[in-house]
Amino acid sequence: MSLAKVMKVNIRLPTRLLFTGEATRIYAVAENGAFGVLPNHTDFVTSLVPSVLILTTVTGEELYFGIDQGLFVKQGHTAEIAVRRGLQGDDLATLSDSIEATFTEVDEEERAARSALSRLEAGIVRRFGDLRKPV
Repeated sequence: MSLAKVMKVNIRLPTRLLFTGEATRIYAVAENGAFGVLPNHTDFVTSLVPSVLILTTVTGEELYFGIDQGLFVKQGHTAEIAVRRGLQGDDLATLSDSIEATFTEVDEEERAARSALSRLEAGIVRRFGDLRKPV
């Protein structure tokens, strides 16, 4: 494999692509601790925990992403990152506030959806019970 100065990075959410571009360095946190990846790093796969992911672009700019649990795959000069929820921020201070607001809102929506699903399941069970009763 040839030596490269940059790697292609894709950060994917379930519904869309959060980031695509080139980076010279990635900093992330896995279940077994924090790690850094350079373009010529060996190939590997690891699971990510909720944390801040930092990309250093070709121009030296650092991009900050608040991420939920996910998967990190480094193969060749490409890094594919798939996360459940993610948000890009301008700096660490504003990212923290944005994450708290956005993720709290999503959690409340998920709770409401689970509650509606439970009511729906209970209604189905009740109707099946009515079918078994003699007329």
